[in-house]
Amino acid sequence: MTQQKTNLERRNLLKALAVAPAAAGVVAVATPAAAADKADVKQSGYKETDHVRSYYASLRGL
Repeated sequence: MTQQKTNLERRNLLKALAVAPAAAGVVAVATPAAAADKADVKQSGYKETDHVRSYYASLRGL
């Protein structure tokens, strides 16, 4: 039973070692797309418009 369990553990290790580079490749390919999405968010972020300035001015008057 011990020999069979050891062989099974080795197989699982070898499978994991075979899959790891492929998973790393997927992450490397997906990373630039995620960075592009974050760049779009930064462009549509906070803008200090007239109504925002008037709100800030009303807070200073309190």
